[in-house]
Amino acid sequence: MKKIVVLISGSGSNLQSLIDGCHNGTINADIVAVVSNQSDAYGIIRAQEAGIPALCLNAKNYLSRDEYDAALLETIAQYQPDLVVLAGFMRILSSNFVKNFSGKMLNIHPSLLPKYPGLHTHRKALENGDKEHGTSVHFVTEELDGGPVILQAKIPLFTDDTENGVIERIKTKEHHIYPMVVQWFVNDRLTMIDGKAVLDGNPLPAQGAAVE
Repeated sequence: MKKIVVLISGSGSNLQSLIDGCHNGTINADIVAVVSNQSDAYGIIRAQEAGIPALCLNAKNYLSRDEYDAALLETIAQYQPDLVVLAGFMRILSSNFVKNFSGKMLNIHPSLLPKYPGLHTHRKALENGDKEHGTSVHFVTEELDGGPVILQAKIPLFTDDTENGVIERIKTKEHHIYPMVVQWFVNDRLTMIDGKAVLDGNPLPAQGAAVE
């Protein structure tokens, strides 16, 4: 059975969807460790309650980003994961770290990439009067939120929407599509070849597959 390490920074709601998937058999893999960069992240408690080793590496204890990433790499490597999943991990990873997990690291980003990389995506979508918004699962590359998109889910935006309301609706979509993509990967259906996401031997379009 394939092994997964999950990186978090906060509440860990996407982590919980992955834990649930592993427990109910919709994800044929084991989460062997959860690593946070925040000691008060509720996701640590979620991991502990599920019997998963949970560790915290606080960046304040390291002199530089490269030093932190080297320690993070060493920590993850001891679990020999087949896949590293970023689930709300709020740090920009160094090129060297990303290269070590090329084609074996996924992220979920709360926008319809390539639109709105970075932070405050929901606010930007509302301020710009967008008619739709969504979330994207992608392979992690050296470009921030720039790796090939695998799957997107969309929601309509309404004139009376609030940022918090949009966040909650997006989370519901994320909890559905992230476990789905992880299962594709652990079932050897999903790979990254020549900078493209490939599902069942077929390169995906630039914006990945889409589910409504």
